[in-house]
Parts: sequence; structure tokens; C-alpha cells
Amino acid sequence: MGHIQITPSILNADFARLGAEVGRIGSADWVHVDVMDNHFVPNLTFGPTMVEALARSTDVPLDAHLMIEDADDNALAYVEAGCGSVTFHVEAAKAPVRLAREIRAHGARAAMALKPATPIDPYEDLLAELDMVLVMTVEPGFGGQQFLDLCLPKIRRARELMDKHGVETWLQVDGGVSLDTIGRCAEAGADVFVAGSAVYSADDPDRMVAELRARAEAARG
Repeated sequence: MGHIQITPSILNADFARLGAEVGRIGSADWVHVDVMDNHFVPNLTFGPTMVEALARSTDVPLDAHLMIEDADDNALAYVEAGCGSVTFHVEAAKAPVRLAREIRAHGARAAMALKPATPIDPYEDLLAELDMVLVMTVEPGFGGQQFLDLCLPKIRRARELMDKHGVETWLQVDGGVSLDTIGRCAEAGADVFVAGSAVYSADDPDRMVAELRARAEAARG
């Protein structure tokens, strides 16, 4: 497993002052940007132009999570916009291996996301092609949802498969991650944690980033 990383989601930040909001999480490892197209998920958020503006306004690298239907055609636009990591949903990618290789070839980390009902086992052979796997712990589309415990076995299974193949792939969780749930995810084998409302509803978002990191590290022992 890699070292613990905290990637706050700006889905729960104040969109009218995103540059300043990102400035409140200076100790984060990444800024998680939820891209939604109102087709793959029932919500609409940012596009490449917005992401590019955000990339210019912060030194923290951007982690784009593409909850969009035509990931194959659009993922590279987010690499070009300045994202250091681009995650596509396997349910939306027609050619996931080719897409992962294209993202890597253009200089970003390639990641694949799984909705709660999508198993990891069919994608065992893809792990070496990926820099990160994202296990969604809520149905994608909205922030502030309750963490789904039923996803914990999948996190464990993903970690087992990564260990089996000796890959350096990171294992990210997203959805309902908080001080109450992050320990369970870390114990199950996750090492990268997306937290939205937990961070931005805190009085001091950057202190919450530190508390989440400490909680995950303690759970991992």
C-alpha cells in the first residue's frame, strides 16, 4: 500500500469562490474535482474550461473524477486542462485499456472508478494498466450521502488483487468518507481518500484534512 493521501472534493465547496476554497485545504495531497454530465449521473457540475481555471489557481494537483458517459472521447480534455490524475468510470468506457494508456501517454495518472454494484474481479487483468482504482462508497451523483458499508468487501478484494499482482496501483474511496468511516476504509486496504462534506462543513477544512489523515494512519497501524 502507498502512503495515506487525502483528496478533498470541491463538490461541497462554495462554487462562487472556488479559488479561495481550494486555498483553505493547502495540506491536501490532491484536489478532487467531480465532473458530472447530467447523463451518467443526475447532476451537472464542471467542464474542462472550469477545471483549467482551477488548475491555474492552485499548486495542489487536481484529481478529476469523470462521471460522464463519453469518457473515451473526453478524458484527454481534462489532462490538457491540467489534471494530474484522471478517473473514468469503467461502466462508461468502451475501451478502458486504450483509454488508460492514452491518459498515461499524455502525462497524467490513469484511474478507473467502479460504482457500488460493479465488482472488481472482472478487471483484475487491467490493474497493471492503472495508477489508481476508485471504489465508490455511495451511488455517484451527489455529495453528502451516507457511506455504504456493503462496499468494504470490495475494497478488501481490490487490495488482495493488487497485492497478488504486485502492482503499485493506489486504491481510492469516495462517498461518505468522514472521521467515522475513514478508519474502516483504511483497514480494508484503501490508501487515497476523497472527503467532501466532511472537509468543507468543518470550521477549519485544513485541520479536518490533518485529522482524517491521522485517523486513517492510526487505523492502518
